[in-house]
Amino acid sequence: MAFSKAQTQAIMYKDGPMMVLAGPGSGKTTVITHRVQYLTKEYGIDPGDILVITFTRAAAEEMRERYEALTGGGSRVTFGTFHSIFFRILKLAYRYTADNIVRGEQQMQFVRELAQAGGLEPEDENEFAASILSEISSVKGERIALEHYYSKNCPDAVFRQLYAGYEEKMRRAGLIDFDDMMVLCLELFTERKDILSAWQRRYRYILIDEFQDINRLQYEIVRMLAKPEDNLFIVGDDDQSIYRFRGAKPEIMLGFERDYPGAGRILLDVNYRSTEEIVAPALRLIGENQKRFSKVIHTTGRHGKNVITKLWQDPGEENLAIAREIQLYLQSGVRPGDIAVLYRTNAGPRFLMEKLMEYNLPFRTRDTVPNLYEHWISRNILTYIRIAMGSRAREDILQVINRPKRYISRDAMPDETVSFEKMKAFYAEKYWIAERIESLEGDLRAIARMSPLAAVNYIRQGMGYDEYLIEYAAFRRMRPEELLETADELKESAAGFKTFDEWFAHIEAYKEELLRQAAQRRTETDAITLATMHSAKGLEFPIVYILDANEGITPHSRAMLDEDMEEERRLFYVAMTRAKTRLHVYAVRERYHKKAEVSRFVWEYLGRDGDSR
Repeated sequence: MAFSKAQTQAIMYKDGPMMVLAGPGSGKTTVITHRVQYLTKEYGIDPGDILVITFTRAAAEEMRERYEALTGGGSRVTFGTFHSIFFRILKLAYRYTADNIVRGEQQMQFVRELAQAGGLEPEDENEFAASILSEISSVKGERIALEHYYSKNCPDAVFRQLYAGYEEKMRRAGLIDFDDMMVLCLELFTERKDILSAWQRRYRYILIDEFQDINRLQYEIVRMLAKPEDNLFIVGDDDQSIYRFRGAKPEIMLGFERDYPGAGRILLDVNYRSTEEIVAPALRLIGENQKRFSKVIHTTGRHGKNVITKLWQDPGEENLAIAREIQLYLQSGVRPGDIAVLYRTNAGPRFLMEKLMEYNLPFRTRDTVPNLYEHWISRNILTYIRIAMGSRAREDILQVINRPKRYISRDAMPDETVSFEKMKAFYAEKYWIAERIESLEGDLRAIARMSPLAAVNYIRQGMGYDEYLIEYAAFRRMRPEELLETADELKESAAGFKTFDEWFAHIEAYKEELLRQAAQRRTETDAITLATMHSAKGLEFPIVYILDANEGITPHSRAMLDEDMEEERRLFYVAMTRAKTRLHVYAVRERYHKKAEVSRFVWEYLGRDGDSR
C-alpha cells in the first residue's frame, strides 16, 4: 500500500507527543493501525504496552479488526473506548461490576420521579428527562461548580434540586454513570499515586482517535496516564469538532502544543474521498472560522460537477424535487445506498419521508425521526378537535383543560366520562371559572363546524394556545419559535384536508406506514440514508443532499454566541464533506408562509456576500 509523505511520517513516528491533523477522507484509521504495527514490528515495542482509545465501541472494533488483518491474527494491543478503559481501571481498584453501571432507562426514571415529586409538569417527560441528563453530564464532564452553572432547560434552582436528587438516588442504589467513571478515575489517580504509576507502566504508548471530541475530564486523565514519557499520539480534526453539547471542546486540541511544547505536528493534507469541486467550497466555508488550525488540503486530482445549489419556493416544492431527482438517479443505475439526505435536526425529514413513501423509494433513517402527529403539541391540538367532535373521555379533557390556563381542578372531573354541566356546578360559587367552562363549550361548538386548517388556527389564536406555548418556552428557556414551528408543521398538514375524518384517517395511515417502513428498514440493505448532520459523521456517500440550508435551521436558531456559530459552521462542513462526487445543497424561500433566509453558509462556500444576491 502506497502512503503519502505525511502518512509515512505519522506511521514512523516513535516517541513523545504528536498531533496528527486528519481532515475528511485523509486515511486516519489507516495511519493509526499502521503506526501500531510499525511500533511493534520495527521498534520492538511490546503490543501489551500500547493503548488505542476511540469514542465508540464500533470504532474500537473496526480499529481492532483492521489491525489484526494487518498482522494476521490476534494481538495484545488494547483497543477500547474511554469508558471501557476507565471502567477497567475502576473495576480492579474498587471491584465494580457491570451491575454497578446505571442503565439509560433507570436514569430517565430517576429524573421523571424527581420532576413529579417537585411538582413539575413538563409536556414531554422523556424529552425533559433526556435534556436534564445531558446537562448533568456536562456539569460532571466539565467539572463545573454547580453554583456557577446556568441551566438551559429550566430555572437554575430547579436544576440544582434535580441534580442533587439524581446523585442521591444513584448513591442509594450503589450505581455510577459514565461520567462518574471519569470522575472516580481522576480521583483515584490523584489520591493513589501507586495505582497511577502501575497503569503508566502498563500503557507506555497511547493513541487517541477523533481527539477533537475529547472533553476536559477525559483529557486530564489521559495526561496523567501518559506521564512520564508522554508518548501521546493524537489524531483528529479541529474542523470536525461538532459535539460541544456533549462537552467536546476544540480548544483542547488547539491548545495541545501549548500543553506539550515539544510536540510534533503532521497534517494529512490529501483528501482521498471527494472531488476538487466539493473540497474547494468546503474549505472556503470552514476558512471563515477564526479559532482553528489553518490547513491547505489537496485532492487526488479527481474532478466532477460543481456543488448544485438550488433555492425552492417552500419545503413542499423542495421535497418533491428531491424525490423526483432521486428517482432519476436510480433510473440511471445509481444504487439507493449511494445516496444520503442530511439535515440539521431529527425533525428535518418529516415531510420528505412522506414524499419518499409516495414515490415508493426505499430509505432508512440513522436517527429516530419523531412522528409529527405524536409530538405533545400536535397531541394537544388534535385532542381539542376530538373533544369538539364529541369525546368526553377524562384523559382527553385533562390533557388540554389548562392549556391555556383555566384553573380547573382534576376534582371537578371525578368520572371517566366528563360532564361540562357537572363541572360548572362544581364551580357554582366561582362564577369566573364557570364562565371559562362555558366559553370553552362555545369554542368547541365553533371548532366542530370548521375545516381542519381553520380549527388549528382557531385553537392557536382564538383560544390562546400559542400564548400557552410562549409561556411554556419561557419556563424551559427555549425560543418560542422552536415550539411554534411544530404547530406550523401541523397547520401545514391540516391544510391538505377538507374534513377531520379525512385528516385523522391520513394520520393513522401515516403512523402505520412508518411502522411498516421501520420493519422493512431493519432488513433493507440497499436504501437511501436519511441522517442528521451529527450522525453522518464518519460516513461517506457518492451523492449527498443537504436539506433546508436556511438561517434558523443551519445555523440553528439557538446559535447565539461566536463559539456556537463556529460549531454550526463545522457541522455544515462535516455535512458537505460526506459527499464523494455529487453534492446538492437546497434551501427554501419560505417556510409555513413565512419568509426564510438562505443560510450564510451557502454564501460563504460560494464565496459571495449574502447581501449581494
